[in-house]
Amino acid sequence: MTKQDIQFDQAGKLRHFLTIEGLPRQTIIDILDNAENFCTVGARTVKKVPLLRGYTIVNLFFEPSTRTRTTFELAAKRLSADVLNININTSSTSKGESLLDMLRNLEAMHCDMFVVRHNQSGAAHFIAEHVAPHISVINAGDGSHAHPTQGMLDVFTIRKHKPDFTQLRVAIVGDIKHSRVARSEIHALNILGVPEIRAVGPHTLIPREAASLGVHVFHDMREGIKDVDVIMMLRLQRERMQGAMLPSEAEYFMQYGLTREKLALAKPDAIVMHPGPINRGVEIESVVADGPQSVILEQVTNGIAVRMAIMSMVLGRKQEA
Repeated sequence: MTKQDIQFDQAGKLRHFLTIEGLPRQTIIDILDNAENFCTVGARTVKKVPLLRGYTIVNLFFEPSTRTRTTFELAAKRLSADVLNININTSSTSKGESLLDMLRNLEAMHCDMFVVRHNQSGAAHFIAEHVAPHISVINAGDGSHAHPTQGMLDVFTIRKHKPDFTQLRVAIVGDIKHSRVARSEIHALNILGVPEIRAVGPHTLIPREAASLGVHVFHDMREGIKDVDVIMMLRLQRERMQGAMLPSEAEYFMQYGLTREKLALAKPDAIVMHPGPINRGVEIESVVADGPQSVILEQVTNGIAVRMAIMSMVLGRKQEA
């Protein structure tokens, strides 16, 4: 069964959310439209809606995360779900219990959804293949493979500022080779009809298969960001690098760091994005990260609404069953 097939139930509704690759365009539009409806919840005095009252969502994070785990937890609580955070470092898996044994025990507690983050590519798909029929799985990032909810919140943020995807030039800059965010974003942008997606970075950080993903490769940053509408900066993921891929962080910043001077090469109304956490002075200078063209904090805020939309759509199928 493919990643695309397993994401939908027999009625054609989302059962899991594992990857953007291969999703129908209408599914992506539905998620973005639903997220619009949740944007105002955070501004209310009572920041809750009752859609998932009675449901239990488990955050299974096998690698560290603050921003992603926190926004998933807030999203679930704002939908009125009960949330259980499992500390994998102190869980029974560190005492020798297998992953599948742990899943069976959580299923026996009548949980409804697992939000999974793992350092191995394909881990969320593996879990989705082995969970009980009543459990849904959301991929919160697996290895260098995919981070679909981040990809969705990024295109949601872009749509807020640049509604017509068919008129956009988007540059993704930096460590594309190790970035699950870049892969998910490229899939989403292609499905939404963006005519030009640029992958910008040194030879060592651009995957060999980049061109097959539907992007134009640039190794000169100034050429790569010239006249673009959106600049997505990526974090250097040294924890995933093997061997020396960069001469130094100072050299990297000189060649590929986003400064005011380089930003001036993009369109005057271009927006600057970063999935975080930011390495200031390495990928981007502070005056740009905090400047008027930056939408980095908007991405964080929008992440809650987008994750609310995905959770409600996935578990909503159970309410209709």
